[in-house]
Amino acid sequence: MSEPLRILLIDDDRDDFILTRDVLAETLRVPHQLDWASTYEAGLEALRDRAHDVYLLDYRLGKRTGLDLLRDPAALNSDRPIILLTGQGEREVDVEAMRAGAADYLPKSNIAEALERTIRYAVERRQDRNALRKLNEALERRVEERTADLEKANAALKEADRRKDEFIAILAHELRNPLAPISNSLALLKHAADNADICREARETMERQLEHMVRLIDDLLEVSRISRGKIELRRTAVDVRDIVSHAVEAARPLHDARHQQLVVDLPDQPLMLQADATRLTQVVGNLLNNACKFTPEGGRVELSARVAGGQCEIRVRDNGIGIDPAQVARIFEMFAQLDSSIDRAHGGLGIGLTLVRSLVELHNGTIEAHSPGRDQGTEFVVRLPLAPTAPNEKPAPVAAAPGEIPRRRILVVDDNRDSANTLSMLLRFDKHSVRCAYDGLDAVEQAGDFQPDVVLLDIGLPRLNGYDAARRIRELSGSRVVVLVAMTGWGQEEDRQRSRAAGFDFHLVKPVDRESLNRLLSGIPQPAFGG
Repeated sequence: MSEPLRILLIDDDRDDFILTRDVLAETLRVPHQLDWASTYEAGLEALRDRAHDVYLLDYRLGKRTGLDLLRDPAALNSDRPIILLTGQGEREVDVEAMRAGAADYLPKSNIAEALERTIRYAVERRQDRNALRKLNEALERRVEERTADLEKANAALKEADRRKDEFIAILAHELRNPLAPISNSLALLKHAADNADICREARETMERQLEHMVRLIDDLLEVSRISRGKIELRRTAVDVRDIVSHAVEAARPLHDARHQQLVVDLPDQPLMLQADATRLTQVVGNLLNNACKFTPEGGRVELSARVAGGQCEIRVRDNGIGIDPAQVARIFEMFAQLDSSIDRAHGGLGIGLTLVRSLVELHNGTIEAHSPGRDQGTEFVVRLPLAPTAPNEKPAPVAAAPGEIPRRRILVVDDNRDSANTLSMLLRFDKHSVRCAYDGLDAVEQAGDFQPDVVLLDIGLPRLNGYDAARRIRELSGSRVVVLVAMTGWGQEEDRQRSRAAGFDFHLVKPVDRESLNRLLSGIPQPAFGG
């Protein structure tokens, strides 16, 4: 023990104190300190202070007794052993002492024989108490640490909730924005139907706003698919120069509209990657659009690609509003708004860079953002692994545009009557023979009566869902060739697999643009599953 055992003798006889001190000195083999309380009151005060490890209590204490002291709350609530010292043959006193809570009783005549055993018990009790105290202290520290961790996690959850709430508000704002010009354009078509210029401008406005809404929704779906590991890359040999050219072609009108100088620097030799061309074009396009949005009119955006450090390095640099260096690390986070006032002034959901980072990482690449600070521009650096040397491998050719579309017998099935009717009108403009059905059972009946070549079939139909309707139409058609096309808002891989299992030949995700539909119609009758 590092500290001496503290023993208190409560006894009104000084001779007994001296005797006890001598006995302890001879028999007790542990360091100890013996203190003395010569009155009942002094002993009671010492019990309340709890400064000793063991108490030796004489039975006779003047007008009071040791039993009286044992029954006092100070003794009853003590976790330290109290040993009553009694006279020879006082059996009733011994029994009463144990009932009153004494740890032990010792006849004064045998104190030398029994005291060491009793003291040893007291020592063990103190060791246990010290161990328990240390354990409690360790538990308290652990609780404090866990509490701090929980508080930190709770703060992170609150911050995530705040970001999501702000993101939802921005999403609602961004989806409402295109609705205003679409609504205005519809009113113009209604009230200025005789003015060809106004009608043309109204139609072009609606087309632009529709494309904008589709891009917003596609970005959301892309982020969702990536976060759940639902995207698989279609890797082929691609030349980064082609990727950049396609992205620049799509982005240049945005830069021209803001009178920005878009400077592109590409190598003379092919820069080959084994990558998904569509996804990489999306990466470069998003970076160019981001640079355009946060660079003022008349600004400059630079795009370059080269081999550096055994990797393909793509850089997009602008002289726009820049980023606070302390916030650069958060720029790729989902729902993170570095400065909501700036983001709202420039529009967008703020998920484009999240999508870019995810697509780059799927290609085993990295992306970094650098900015000296506000109003000092920003640079994004994408690094991707080069393709293994394969001299005979060439980039996949771009698909040819569809030729003349043969006339078809087409059944359009959708419970949204506006959607079915407007699509039917478009198909009739292309000289197809078209009928409409608005639920699953009606679709089966119409297919038997109309004998269509192609069925454009929604999935979420009343009375009979699209999957079951497709199976019945396939059974009714027998040996006759009929192409079944799922047209639905559900576009995950599991949705496509379920369509395939139900007998569909193609799976298109709404809204389907006219060019995609015409390309599909040009390619049939050979059945294939794509989309």
